[in-house]
Amino acid sequence: MRPDGPRYHSHDDRAAPPRSPMTAPLRVAVLGAGTVGREVVRAFLERGEDLRSADGATLVLAGVAVRDVAKAVATGIPEALLTDAPAHLVADPDVDVVVELLGGEEPARTLIAASLGAGKAVVTANKHVIAHHGPELEGLARRTGATFRFEASVGGGIPVLGPLATELAANRIQRVRGILNGTTNFVLTAMAQEGRDYADILAAAQAAGYAEADPTADVEGHDAANKLVILARLAFGVWMDPATVALVDAGGPGHGLPGITGVSAGDVTLARADGEVIKLVATAERGLDGAIVASVLPLRLPAAAALACTDGVLNRIEIEAEPIGVVAFSGPGAGGAATSSAVLGDLVAIARGLGSTWAGLAPAGVPPAGAGS
Repeated sequence: MRPDGPRYHSHDDRAAPPRSPMTAPLRVAVLGAGTVGREVVRAFLERGEDLRSADGATLVLAGVAVRDVAKAVATGIPEALLTDAPAHLVADPDVDVVVELLGGEEPARTLIAASLGAGKAVVTANKHVIAHHGPELEGLARRTGATFRFEASVGGGIPVLGPLATELAANRIQRVRGILNGTTNFVLTAMAQEGRDYADILAAAQAAGYAEADPTADVEGHDAANKLVILARLAFGVWMDPATVALVDAGGPGHGLPGITGVSAGDVTLARADGEVIKLVATAERGLDGAIVASVLPLRLPAAAALACTDGVLNRIEIEAEPIGVVAFSGPGAGGAATSSAVLGDLVAIARGLGSTWAGLAPAGVPPAGAGS
């Protein structure tokens, strides 16, 4: 144990080896070993050789920060890798890449900022921090030359941010819309299939682990709004204020309440009678004046529409652009396996020197006060 550092060591054969001028591996610190963090760590321990870029650069697990070291050891993570002091890992000069999987706003934001400020590459799935502090963090990364990747923050394992910044970069994007929250989609799907009311389905979803004990961020649309802000950054080149994303429409099936909280079994039945399905749809599009208008609202969609047919915890994102037309991305939007896939993909991208998620896009602007509201 380092007397002045975190509780991790290098004598375990699964821990990071000393640096070699010949191999120069990128040493990775993972902050958080929850559902996603455990999957990322497991990938390093079980198939570390797969985490190699095309030119032979390697990624090596240097440490894992957790709240409870003993509990983490019981899950199979070697104690040699563990610390209960994430700030020590961030400050360690031997750490090249920080993977933030703590969730929430703090200390995640501070640790991400400290890492970028020190010039370390950062990978995160933290949509709240990115949506609410995107301008600050992007500016910091650009000033220090640090790589900042966050593919896992939107759509779980669905690769959508990368294509927005690269393959679709020559298109003028008019609209991005989709189903971005698995919890609300699960609830609405169950309401349509079982005919039960919102409160009953939500309680069942919580009991089954499909919904959080406090589901407010999901059911009121805040989670989807955060993801929409991130999509808008890549699609339109601006960092929107999440507070400008409309969550209430008095004339729709939400009855003036945010998200899906006002949708009743009766609303679902009426929609079905008209050949429609209710879905919580996130939309960001260019207005006639060029301003970006964004909303997360329950909408009645034709039952045959692709979004209407996206059920359960699946996500679907549709991008309308010129000249390509409409392209869509669909798949599992949450869960340890899906989200860790995106995190690991970002790590491999760093090893390959592919840069930040925004790739070669110009620095994002911030809409003037009142724009899009």
